[in-house]
Amino acid sequence: MAATYTDPILLDIPESFESERLIIRAPLWGDGRLVNEAVTESIAELQPWMPWAQTIPTLEQSEVNIRHARLQFLERKDLRLQLLHKESGQFLGGSGLHRMDWHARTFEIGYWVRTSFAKQGYITEAVQAITTYAIGQLQANRVEIRCDSRNTRSALVAERAGFSLEGILRNDTYHVDGSLRNTMVFSKVRGVEYE
Repeated sequence: MAATYTDPILLDIPESFESERLIIRAPLWGDGRLVNEAVTESIAELQPWMPWAQTIPTLEQSEVNIRHARLQFLERKDLRLQLLHKESGQFLGGSGLHRMDWHARTFEIGYWVRTSFAKQGYITEAVQAITTYAIGQLQANRVEIRCDSRNTRSALVAERAGFSLEGILRNDTYHVDGSLRNTMVFSKVRGVEYE
């Protein structure tokens, strides 16, 4: 039996939720400064993996980017999420649900962490909370994580969050340095890893 489709613009999607140490929320006007500070601090770690982090953006560019992300969230075209430390309120990274197929209810989680918050389990915690959000709020049938096969830290996040490696797409896309890369595809699928 085919699932019924509801235009995603009609969905009441919570704009924030929490994990043990994090507030995870939609982007808001004015977040550009927070993101800019984190990207500036973390540019050396982001450049090898993130096409959008090849140069440090201006404050204005960061705010423009955030405002576009806010609009996309409201239109349900992309659900970028800001990661904030619950106690201090400090911005510690970005994540979200991307490459969405609302008919099939499939989503891809992306993530990055600010250098000063790396290797403390925040991204694994965020991925677990966002997966729960996708399952509970969006009725996800499939949640995916894709990463460059050379990005071992990103792959470890997927594994620690309980995602299964489905395979490696060879010469799948270009790396930021212009070489072809292999992409690891991890997933959680309804009826297999969760109900």
